[in-house]
Amino acid sequence: MTIEQKNAASEAAVKASLAKQAARKLGSLATAEKNRALEAMAASLIAETDSILEANALDLERGREAGTAPSLLDRLALNAERIAAIAQGVREVIALGDPVGRTVQTIQRPNGLHIEQVSVPLGVIGMIYEARPNVTVDAAALCLKTGNSVVLRGGSAALHTNRRVVEVLRGALQATAVPPEALQLIEDPSRASADAMLKLNGLLDVIIPRGGAALIRNVIENATVPVIETGAGICHTYVDAEADQAMAASIAVNAKAQRPSVCNSMETLLVHARYAERGLAPLAAALVEAGVELRGCDEARRLAGSTVEMASAGEADYATEYNDYILNIRVVDSLNEALDHISRYGTRHSECIVTPDADAAGRFLNEVDAAAVYHNASTRFTDGFEFGYGAEIGISTQKLHVRGPMGLPALTSTKYRIQGTGQIRG
Repeated sequence: MTIEQKNAASEAAVKASLAKQAARKLGSLATAEKNRALEAMAASLIAETDSILEANALDLERGREAGTAPSLLDRLALNAERIAAIAQGVREVIALGDPVGRTVQTIQRPNGLHIEQVSVPLGVIGMIYEARPNVTVDAAALCLKTGNSVVLRGGSAALHTNRRVVEVLRGALQATAVPPEALQLIEDPSRASADAMLKLNGLLDVIIPRGGAALIRNVIENATVPVIETGAGICHTYVDAEADQAMAASIAVNAKAQRPSVCNSMETLLVHARYAERGLAPLAAALVEAGVELRGCDEARRLAGSTVEMASAGEADYATEYNDYILNIRVVDSLNEALDHISRYGTRHSECIVTPDADAAGRFLNEVDAAAVYHNASTRFTDGFEFGYGAEIGISTQKLHVRGPMGLPALTSTKYRIQGTGQIRG
């Protein structure tokens, strides 16, 4: 192990240890005490807007010099309005109910034992994520509200921003019941710091990766700490044979172009052949007008017409999460063919069908294996705010523990509290 790797491992272990020590106190705080801490955090974000933007400007300048794609710079960029929205997100978390201490079930046994299952914090959560500094605040707010300490390891692209944001948040906690040590940021930007977190059994209770496919795959394959998988988003919209043209165009353009850099944006548009004959050309034109670069199968390219530029799409395209203004279009002969395509290429994130046919919609909603399935609505709604959870810590695409947008309840576990009167087991 090199000196750099040792230093990275040491920082991760020291900060995780501090977070674990703080978790014991944090887990016993009343809801009102945690809410007062969150309000202090929100107020400090607004008060320190200028200093946060100065730090963010350093990251943006470095990103531009490194040739970072515009879509990724958009994910990184902050302004006063975005900071205000992030602070409002914290306040929305305050308004939500506290899931900690909730009685899940009670059992009265014939031998007199009284068993109560209650919700409790997970403990210490490790977050490994990429260049979206709003995740820093979202994760801090959600974890602290649920009585969890959190160790954050953001991407190097947002290092200056994340450092300043965490300084602001920890400063706000100084005058509250929440110990500042419950919020930690790993500042070592090397991969070694992230890899070290994956092995911190006994200090971290769970790791949640949030980012691109390579990051998530590395965490899943190498972690010995339990992982909640937040998957990549190869999302589809299927336009059925009799779909309304105006609705199909509105949903497709929104799903692709409203914010293409995020995981719930559409990457492939599937179009039934009968709809394609009458509606693909104007649909493709609407997407191009929205700034989308099109790639399609041979039939899609033929039906789109000579006025719409469309490159050829192949296997590699259908398996790619672009996070950019690029979209595949494939013409299919049936709902079954659309379902087969989604099963093969989808990442079990968000999928949509546009149709007036209730039977087709029912089959799609029942048979598609994804965290969120939509009928006549954009996949862009797969989001904690849109689901009424306030901020989200990620979108889980696995099936164990949680699935879909992860709000406050997803950050709790349960324990059993058993009361007796001297019973022993025979």
